[in-house]
Amino acid sequence: MSREVKVHLLPVLFEPEDVRGGIAVIIDVLRASTTIVHALAHGAKAVIPTGEVDEARRIAADFPKGSVLLGGERAGLLIDGFDLDNNPFAYPPEVVADKTIVFTTSNGTKALLRASRADRILIGSFVNLQAVVYELFADVRPIHLVCAGTCGTVTLEDVLCAGAICTVIAELIDDCKLKALNCTDDQTQLALDHYRSRVSRTGFSTNEAIHEAVRLGYGGRNCTRLGFDDQIKRAAHVDLFDIVPEYDKSTRTITIASPRQ
Repeated sequence: MSREVKVHLLPVLFEPEDVRGGIAVIIDVLRASTTIVHALAHGAKAVIPTGEVDEARRIAADFPKGSVLLGGERAGLLIDGFDLDNNPFAYPPEVVADKTIVFTTSNGTKALLRASRADRILIGSFVNLQAVVYELFADVRPIHLVCAGTCGTVTLEDVLCAGAICTVIAELIDDCKLKALNCTDDQTQLALDHYRSRVSRTGFSTNEAIHEAVRLGYGGRNCTRLGFDDQIKRAAHVDLFDIVPEYDKSTRTITIASPRQ
C-alpha cells in the first residue's frame, strides 16, 4: 500500500470532513506561515490563530497586561490598534520572547481553521521545510497540504512550497526503500510539476530559484506593491529553522511540536 498525499490549491477546494483522520499542513508562504515560524523560533510562548479582528481583540483582552501581543494584517497591512503586523522581521526575540501572540490574517489563519478536523495540524513554509518533511515522514496518516492562497485566488508561492514538500518527502521515502507516496491526485500533480519546472530544472541554486518564483507569483506581486521585497526574500529562504509549529485543538494554540522519539 502507498501513503496518500493530497495538495489542496485553496481551502475552498476541500470540505472540512475531507481531512479527518489525516495530518494537515497549512501553507501561507507570504506571509502567515513564515511569520508564525519566526515568532515561535524566537521564543514566543504560543500563537493563537483567529479568523476575525474583533475575536482577536476579545481574546487578547483576557490576558494579563504585558503577556500578550496582537499580531496580523488586513489587506497586507497592520491592523489599527494591533502591536505587530504579518511580517517575520517584526517578531524578533526582544519583542516576542515569553509572549503569547493572538494572530489573525486574511488567509492563513482562516485556512487553518477550515482544516480543524484533521487529526494533526502543522504550519509549513520554506523556512522550516525540512523539519516539516521529517515530521510528516515520522507520521503514518494521510497528508493534506493546504495552500492558503490570497483572497480566494491560487498563489504560486504556496503551490510551490506544497510541491517542494511532496518532492522531498517522496525522495526520503524512496531512499529508505519504504512504501511509495501516492501523489496521483491532480492538484498534487500540478504542485509537483510547478516545483520541478520552476526549481528542480533550473540552473539556479534552490534559494535563488525559489526567490525568483515566489517574487513573480500573485502573493509576491502584492508584497512588491506594498514594498515588502525583503520579506519575499526571507520567506523564500529554505531551512532557516528546524522547528514545526503545531496547532492544538484543545487549547486553540500553536506551539512548537515536541520531538518524536
